[in-house]
Amino acid sequence: MKSKANVGVIGCGQISSIYLEAPSKFDILNFTACADIDLERARAQAQRYNVPKACTVEELLADPDIDVVLNLTIPKVHAQIGLAAIEAGKSTYSEKPLGIHRGEGKALLEAARAKNLRVGCAPDTFLGGGIQTCIQAINEGLIGEPVAATAFMLGHGPESWHADPEFFYQPGAGPMFDMGPYYLTALISMLGPVGRVTGSSRITFPERMITSQPKHGTMIKVNTPTHIAGVMDFESGVVGTIIMSFDVWSHQLPRIEIYGTEGTLVIPDPNTFGGPVLVRTVQDSEWRELPLTHAYTENSRGIGLADMVHAINSGRAHRASGALAYHVLDIMEAFNDASDQGKHIELTSQCKRPAPLNPGKHDWSEDR
Repeated sequence: MKSKANVGVIGCGQISSIYLEAPSKFDILNFTACADIDLERARAQAQRYNVPKACTVEELLADPDIDVVLNLTIPKVHAQIGLAAIEAGKSTYSEKPLGIHRGEGKALLEAARAKNLRVGCAPDTFLGGGIQTCIQAINEGLIGEPVAATAFMLGHGPESWHADPEFFYQPGAGPMFDMGPYYLTALISMLGPVGRVTGSSRITFPERMITSQPKHGTMIKVNTPTHIAGVMDFESGVVGTIIMSFDVWSHQLPRIEIYGTEGTLVIPDPNTFGGPVLVRTVQDSEWRELPLTHAYTENSRGIGLADMVHAINSGRAHRASGALAYHVLDIMEAFNDASDQGKHIELTSQCKRPAPLNPGKHDWSEDR
């Protein structure tokens, strides 16, 4: 691949704006085309971010000058668009989740492997300064040997503020598939892969009313669990507890905490790139905030894509990888399987803990 990759964007909705700012932070990225089922929306984003071309999805995939497809479509077509990109001979980087079930994710990875192409997937927030600081603290033994972890994301759903919230309550979304990837990816980046899970899930409100504009009063049929409680046995021996819910009005739970033999680490919001990071060890009489050791503490979506392009050029593994995203997908689906079957689910997917970034540096183009 050329030192600067030509990237075509498929899906020009709300999330595309922050990605289209990525070349200002990562000069290895060159956005050359925007595509969307709504061509006017593609044209608007192309004009706003000085992208040379707006076109149909088919035209973008047929463009021989595009090296990588950035897939920002809705979850139910992530795998379909990813496969189309691979078939067109292009590596692909997708918004989360990788797919809405394991079969989709597996087919995408197998197709990419057969063509020697890369698959990357969000979230890449774990590459931000906040969680990278946590990774360094754990690696250096600040809290001793990790014993357990908790992760909580509880609220009452997006229908009060999102303009088009129906898809949040369909398969491939819900609180686990929508927000779970941030929490699970952060946990895996700190603690390594998971070996088995169990869990319970439910749908509390079979129908929900949209109270945001412009669809105020529209009823949504809920077709995916909206409260999921899971237990994860990490391969390292750590026991993790997770709750993801759209059924809770208010709470006082933390986002993520890691408990070690020598102390506790409080992890920042995994949907962001910065801090704060708090720690309290057996020697501390109170909580203290750790200074962030790594760069990229502002919203740096696209860092995972840039890392993948650097990795293609150097031949190393990329960090926000398809294998990591498939492991996350496997875990999320296994929580529902465990609830339906009333047992632990042994995971068959595997991934390596992503390599940490160098502290205090913006230049990570070489293998570290």
